[in-house]
Amino acid sequence: MNRRVSFHTLGCKLNFSESSTIARQFEEGGFVRVGANEECDIGVINSCSVTEHADKKCRNLIRKLHRRNPQAIIAVTGCYAQLKPHEIAAIEGVDIVLSNNDKGDLYQAVLNVMAQGGQCVTSCDCEQITRFFAAFSSGDRSRSFLKVQDGCDYKCAYCTIHYARGSSRNIPIADLVKEAEQVAASGLKEIVITGINTGDFGRTTGEKFVDLLRALNEVEGIERYRISSIEPNLITDEVIEFCASSPKFQHHFHIPLQSGSDKILGLMRRRYTSARFADRIEKVRELMPDSFIGIDVITGFPGETEENFQETYDLLARLKPSFLHIFPFSERPGTPAVDMPNKVPARISTERVERLEALCDKLHGEFCAAMVGKEADVLFESTIKGGMMFGYTGNYVRVKMPYRRDLINKICRVRLLSMEDNHDVNAQLVE
Repeated sequence: MNRRVSFHTLGCKLNFSESSTIARQFEEGGFVRVGANEECDIGVINSCSVTEHADKKCRNLIRKLHRRNPQAIIAVTGCYAQLKPHEIAAIEGVDIVLSNNDKGDLYQAVLNVMAQGGQCVTSCDCEQITRFFAAFSSGDRSRSFLKVQDGCDYKCAYCTIHYARGSSRNIPIADLVKEAEQVAASGLKEIVITGINTGDFGRTTGEKFVDLLRALNEVEGIERYRISSIEPNLITDEVIEFCASSPKFQHHFHIPLQSGSDKILGLMRRRYTSARFADRIEKVRELMPDSFIGIDVITGFPGETEENFQETYDLLARLKPSFLHIFPFSERPGTPAVDMPNKVPARISTERVERLEALCDKLHGEFCAAMVGKEADVLFESTIKGGMMFGYTGNYVRVKMPYRRDLINKICRVRLLSMEDNHDVNAQLVE
């Protein structure tokens, strides 16, 4: 009987692209991929370590997987595995712990443990993370996540990503175009361009991010691109102008702010000011006024006073982004923020999160409501719930319509009729 393997991905879109690529290696080797809650012979966890909560979630998942499948080989990779390999290896049931540098060898590591038994643990310093594991997702959704860049050189005061992923690096544009062509050959219509610091593409090869966008734009069969996240200092006029001119690049941007206070941005070691951030948002809106703009924000960073938080709140209220991804500050061992004075009590940070969540609900509702009455192109997904199917407009409004199997993975013209309380928008086909 073929061995069964399950995959459990925590964290970012980059992890999702990598898990999918590892899954293809197993399937090509004759393994059967099963669902996350099904019985398995091998359980693969691609971990995240952006917060303490992410570490805890991974530990709980390992224990749950081992209880359900006590004889299964459990392999853990990703950022938590990179930073604390021996902590993970000590958890009952774990057989393999691979660093991010060795993530591409996971399939072979499983074969070795199956043949020889024992435990395999690798770890390395961030300076030694030099390999680039090329990856893209396929078969799981109606869009593919294409990894174009890995690592980060920025060393923000609160972040462990540089230690977990190493320095910024990439493979050549020509190789990424070939990967996009494979995605197109699989029948998928949309690619999300992803990386740890996506806009920093080119450190290894001397190429430019905008040239990557231009090359991907020419791939036949791919009808939509989205840029998963890009730093404010890297979203140049050239990038914005190209996205505005290309019918393939969607009016959808995810731009991290973290704080609207210049004092806090300085303490965080971010590479822009609040004025520069606002300028980038205004440039996007000037050329693409219907753009969906998602923004990351951290509350409760050491030294953040009520006045500093209010600066953040007021900036966001003025810029009116489409959505906020809000995180209470989480201390990560080994980062400069751990030793900073003037810690913000958790209850105050939580209260600030709640205030921003209320603002987000208001802004997202207003953005989606403004689309009602218009026509839009929607890529429909296979998900069915209550007899309805779902998809997203180019500017990332979630649309629902009575389920039709023949519309899955197709871009359809719809009329947007009404918004529900959760901001989903009801639609009908434009015949």
